[in-house]
Amino acid sequence: MVGPTHNGIIRRAFSVVNGGQDLLPNSNPPSNAGSEYGGIEFTREDVDALLSEKMKYKNKYNYKERCDNMIDYVRRLRLCIRWFQELEGDYLFELEKLRNELELTERQLAEMEVQFKNKDEELNLVIAELRKSLASLQEKLSKEESDKLVAMDALANEKEARMSMEKSQANLSEKLGEAQGELQSANQRIASINDMYKLLQEYNSSLQVYNGKLQTDLDAAHETIRRGEKEKAAIVENLSNLRGQYQSLQDQFTSSKDSLHETTRHKDALLNEVVSLRAELQQVRDDRDCQQSKAQALTTELANYKELAIKSNELETRCLSQSNQLRMVQVQLEAAEKKLQMSDMSVVETRVEFEGQKQLLSELQSRLEDAEFKLIEGERLRKKLHNTILELKGNIRVFCRVRPLLPDDVSGAEGNIISYPSSTEAQGRGIELLQNGQKHSFTFDKVFMPEATQEDVFVEISQLVQSALDGYKVCIFAYGQTGSGKTYTMMGKPGHPHHKGLIPRSLEQIFQTIQALQAQGWKYDMQVSMLEIYNETIRDLLSTNRDASRIENGTPGKQYAIKHDADGNTHVSDLTVVDVCTRREVSFLLDRAAHSRSVGKTQMNEQSSRSHFVFTLRICGVNESTEQQVQGVLNLIDLAGSERLSKSGSTGDRLKETQAINKSLSSLSDVIFALAKKEDFVPFRNSKLTYLLQPCLGGDSKTLMFVNISPEPSSMCESLCSLRFAARVNACEIGVPRRQTNVRTSDSRLSFGIYGS
Repeated sequence: MVGPTHNGIIRRAFSVVNGGQDLLPNSNPPSNAGSEYGGIEFTREDVDALLSEKMKYKNKYNYKERCDNMIDYVRRLRLCIRWFQELEGDYLFELEKLRNELELTERQLAEMEVQFKNKDEELNLVIAELRKSLASLQEKLSKEESDKLVAMDALANEKEARMSMEKSQANLSEKLGEAQGELQSANQRIASINDMYKLLQEYNSSLQVYNGKLQTDLDAAHETIRRGEKEKAAIVENLSNLRGQYQSLQDQFTSSKDSLHETTRHKDALLNEVVSLRAELQQVRDDRDCQQSKAQALTTELANYKELAIKSNELETRCLSQSNQLRMVQVQLEAAEKKLQMSDMSVVETRVEFEGQKQLLSELQSRLEDAEFKLIEGERLRKKLHNTILELKGNIRVFCRVRPLLPDDVSGAEGNIISYPSSTEAQGRGIELLQNGQKHSFTFDKVFMPEATQEDVFVEISQLVQSALDGYKVCIFAYGQTGSGKTYTMMGKPGHPHHKGLIPRSLEQIFQTIQALQAQGWKYDMQVSMLEIYNETIRDLLSTNRDASRIENGTPGKQYAIKHDADGNTHVSDLTVVDVCTRREVSFLLDRAAHSRSVGKTQMNEQSSRSHFVFTLRICGVNESTEQQVQGVLNLIDLAGSERLSKSGSTGDRLKETQAINKSLSSLSDVIFALAKKEDFVPFRNSKLTYLLQPCLGGDSKTLMFVNISPEPSSMCESLCSLRFAARVNACEIGVPRRQTNVRTSDSRLSFGIYGS
């Protein structure tokens, strides 16, 4: 609904009177007989639909129909505006009514809060008085209990005194009996004395003395009897007093007990009254919370009404703006009618031109699809021709690269000893070396001058890297003397993106191509292994136990065996093979292998590689849509540098390393010579290096050798030897490269390339 509703106001109906009379708010609705609209009921959805309504025409050039629709739309807008005006009046009336009710409720709430505060204060006073009364009663009760204890102690003392008095009375009775016995004995003595007086007068004086003595004893006895009677009377009187005191204490105890019962009943009555007062207080609090919630609800409803009023004003503003737009539309409609009269003649021409453009666009799209198809077919043909040319060539390709002079290089008196022919046939492929006035010329597949960048070098081998993705075995190795730039060509300079070598750039191209081929349904699995041949010993550069193959205490470490199968695949036993999915993973492994590689310092190079480094990437590709599978291997090899002992100044371990390097490179020369002469026996087993490279040199692999030379005059002899060796390599004929397309029926690993079995 449009805005909130209150007191049953949900919808209102309006009708339009004949003759365009307006329906004013709060007026009786006139009869809609003969009206073309009838009762109309507006909801939020109706208003939104009316405001967002778009005109639909059977014929967009029928301006009469458009005018009729626009007039009908304006009439419905007027109806909606009048409905909103009446609704606004009702809302204002309800808003005023709600404001009055809110003020009345707020006053009632204020009065209730005052009453509640007064009642709360009275209850607090009553509770305080009750607490005081309860404290005094508790104090009085404790005092009465202490008095009761004192009375009970006095009663116990009285009982003890009574018992002691009864004992003393019994003792007096015994003394009285003894006194009476003595009195009888005294009377008997007096009688005997009188008899003796009669008989013995001579003893009268003594008897009188004795009689006086007896009289004294009798007076003492009488005095003792009188004292006993007095004590008995005092004891009897004390006993009667104690009995009266006990009776009064018993009466007092009974009255205290009754008073205690009365106090307990009064306490219970007060507790019941406190409970009832608390219940009444809780009821008052609940009433207050209810009134507060009602007031909050009224406040929320008032805010909703205010929001409704704001929306009504906005809607009215929109209606006014739409009225202005309607007037503008009418003006534009008149102008459009004029233009329509002028454009009727050009409609047919425009349609014809549109049909022509549409047909031309269809033809261009068809030609574009054909061109895209031809482009794909051309790319396939290019790859096929490229690989066919390399296969037909059938020999090892050789690139020569001359490094630039470095700041530490010493220029001799001979000046520049290297030159490059400028003839059309030899340009970019020839190199000349001047020695003792004699010029030695060589021609290779490509010669890179010192100004060539790493990017220029990689462009020439990028298609060879692509062949590995197409399912071929590819081998690229760098040869040259120590310090001629082999490691820079293969690995580049770490931390400098523009100086990246062939290995990082090849990895970038492979992963970019794999990502691009995913759209064609290709999925690739790749495995990486890295090893070095140091002193005729194979070391696994990715092994967690880096010292496994090192010699310790004269005992050799872990041994790795090289094996070749009938298909030309090479296996290195127990070599670590890592599955990789991203270029970052391979870069991490390269850094790890670089830190594990054997390097040393010689007079020719501060950081000389003392071993042959072999990087192997095994690629398995599957196209689920074409059911095509390819298996390729990319071997990138950085050979150790050849050097003369007299020039390198190697001693100790460096001497042993130099001897092992020169021996393996000499074995490589023997293999190349044997291949160039097409001898029946090729000595591949003379060194670990040549035996490892046997499939690349004499098998079905696409092989490329970089011969790196130094421009220093002092290195002229080594450079000449390297160029002569490269020329022999370029003349060798090897087997025709064969594409690996074996169908993989399971997830088991295929055995080809240089990796662990």
